[in-house]
Amino acid sequence: MKTITQFSELAQYFADQFAQIPSVVAVGQGGSVTSGTIDKDSDIDLYVFTTEPIPVAVRQAIVDQRGASRADMNLTFWDPGDEWFDAPSGIEIDVMYWDPGWIADQIGNVLVHHYASMGYTTCHWHTMRNMAILSDPNNWLHAIKEKCNVPYPEELRQNIVTKNYPILRSVIPAYTHQIEKALKRGDLVSINHRIAALLASYFDIIFALNRVPHPGEKRLLERAASLCPQQPEKMVPQIETILQQSAGGITGLMTSLDEWLDNLDQLLINTGFEDLVN
Repeated sequence: MKTITQFSELAQYFADQFAQIPSVVAVGQGGSVTSGTIDKDSDIDLYVFTTEPIPVAVRQAIVDQRGASRADMNLTFWDPGDEWFDAPSGIEIDVMYWDPGWIADQIGNVLVHHYASMGYTTCHWHTMRNMAILSDPNNWLHAIKEKCNVPYPEELRQNIVTKNYPILRSVIPAYTHQIEKALKRGDLVSINHRIAALLASYFDIIFALNRVPHPGEKRLLERAASLCPQQPEKMVPQIETILQQSAGGITGLMTSLDEWLDNLDQLLINTGFEDLVN
């Protein structure tokens, strides 16, 4: 298997190429390489902070310097980006282009204004706080990382729990109510769509309760179990059961959901949110 050193050296090589572009303020690296948890499917996640769009031809020239066995350029499905497989090493490169002002606003929304989202509220905070700096000539990335190196704001914690909890099963359009309707219709697509949304809000609550910035969607159950000392009873096996039942539209799914969320209620009561539950 490829080593962390190979990944790190290749990441620095491409960071140095992007750093030569005048509009690029900084280049950082995230993902499994920075946490030292690479496996055979790991890639290199590069964040290129640029004040204006970089022409695709310029980006293609950077890829062509080493060559690619396959490249998909100018992807716009999520954040603007490019992905390719480096020909000499076979390592996958995933480059995201972020506007410095935009990411500064995202961090401000969470750490200054304490806005909560429906799931994944603190993912950008986690990404920026844990990002490895590969190029930062004007210390912009150092400065924003310093802003991210703060304790979890209590108001943010309260807001995340308060926003995400009711939609689990308390209000009329709650995810569990939608799942129950989908079960009656035999609508497997709808069931799994709502389960995904339910899990997003559930995990936002779990990480907030533990004052842990949300680490993103990969290995989410594993990370919640390892990073969050305060967790509902039987969290892991109950979620595994729910996912298995949801795939088949099993009627016992509703009972499993209620038992799972009952355990979350008990955790909320134990951590000072009894008024929300009651």
